[in-house]
Amino acid sequence: MPELPEVETMRRGVEPAVGARIVAAERLPSPRKPIAITPGIADFNRRVEGAKIARTARAGKRVVLWTDRADAIVFEPRMTGLLLLDESPDAVYARFRLRLRGGRAKQVIFWDRRGLGNVRLLSERQFAEQFGLDRLGPDALEMTAELFRQRLGSSQRAIKVALLDQKAVAGIGNLYASEILHLAGVHPARPCRQLTGRQWEAIAKATAEVLELAIRYEGSTLSDGTYRNALNKEGGYQNRHRVYDKAGKPCPRCADRIIERIVQAQRSTFFCPGCQQKRMAARG
Repeated sequence: MPELPEVETMRRGVEPAVGARIVAAERLPSPRKPIAITPGIADFNRRVEGAKIARTARAGKRVVLWTDRADAIVFEPRMTGLLLLDESPDAVYARFRLRLRGGRAKQVIFWDRRGLGNVRLLSERQFAEQFGLDRLGPDALEMTAELFRQRLGSSQRAIKVALLDQKAVAGIGNLYASEILHLAGVHPARPCRQLTGRQWEAIAKATAEVLELAIRYEGSTLSDGTYRNALNKEGGYQNRHRVYDKAGKPCPRCADRIIERIVQAQRSTFFCPGCQQKRMAARG
């Protein structure tokens, strides 16, 4: 957390920064453990001062601000990072700021409660080296059944674990993997190589449906309340979760079975043992 829908919401939220010029890049005086800012803040500021923010982009679970100098300012939220235009939920955890002029936004703030996120300034070449297709898979919103099958079809890993591999598919995390597989009717422990063509079709369709709806509702704010949009407001998709964090509750599709929780790769997985049976199926 945050995953693709939350990060895409952040990207859209900072669109008002496009067209503004950067007055300064600042490391804010948080008393908490400093986050990684690369290069050091003095060099960072020297390279971006006076540059115009040309466009926004997203690289998997990262927000990117491209400048008119062909540099990329890459914000990686990790567990608790946020991008904000308004004042932050708690100024103690405000870590970095771009001060702006001449546009619709006056600032972009990177806020991070746990301090695991980072901010990087990369040249166009460095960005291609770090986020090219050999390092980061195709974006989850662009995935088709054939692409899923090409990138994961020969794997012996459980499908839930494989969906979290950012080199295979970029943007899906623990929460949305459970949601996607429930909608697709696929057991999370089924090895990828055992999935049929029909199941890959179902996964591709469910991926688009779940992620696009989550973006429409501006992501999921969980019980810790950490995730907020750029205007410091909660997301709304948590109210539409099908299985995530719902162990012990009735399945919203079949109603007569109870959602179960298992642990895969040290992460919680939620699924319905009725809708997502683990029976073997012939390859299609």
